[in-house]
Amino acid sequence: MTMSPKALIAWSSGKDSAWALLEARRAGDYEIVGGLTTVTETFGRVSMHGVREELLYAQLEAAGLPAVIVHIPFPCPNEIYERKMAAAMSDAKKAGITHIVFGDLFLEDVRAYRERQLVGTGITPVFPLWERPTAALARAMMASGLEAWLATVDLKKLPAEFAGRKFDAQLLADLPDSIDPCGENGEFHTCVVAGPMFSQRLAVAAGERVERDGYAYCDLMLK
Repeated sequence: MTMSPKALIAWSSGKDSAWALLEARRAGDYEIVGGLTTVTETFGRVSMHGVREELLYAQLEAAGLPAVIVHIPFPCPNEIYERKMAAAMSDAKKAGITHIVFGDLFLEDVRAYRERQLVGTGITPVFPLWERPTAALARAMMASGLEAWLATVDLKKLPAEFAGRKFDAQLLADLPDSIDPCGENGEFHTCVVAGPMFSQRLAVAAGERVERDGYAYCDLMLK
């Protein structure tokens, strides 16, 4: 038997990375051997999404993924971020990993950055959701049983009250026409709590909503 190449999933804690994991597993081209996540060590939370570290670990356990955590400071200059990620890729390569799966949908500059940073590392990026129509993708996620909460919203694009809402049909109906249904332009970030990529549903409660640096964060807590 030929062994499938080993891959990491770039696990953001949100719906797109969860769906990319599901699609990669369905395709069967790679053996997904870990979830790579950046955690801001100052707060003990997933970078950008603001998800608590204990919730992140519960997600990865439910997904059957060993955690590969890259701790970064706050604030984190780009050179520090890139140095830490380069070290993580070097470690991955030494462990026999050859690919990393991303949940990016259509942002050309983000994809180009990822590809550029991986040049010469021996790690190949994979984009299983690339150019999927996002309205249809959002509906497919919901129809599958995926459940997620909006953990973070960009206050330049959405009111703070959207933080802590569920990612569901009512949310899609309430989003302004200018907002991408999957939040791909950074309008919002999510935290997945259930879906076909998980072995069990995570019981989560929405806590305090905090506004900081132009974003609103909802503190999601395991029950």
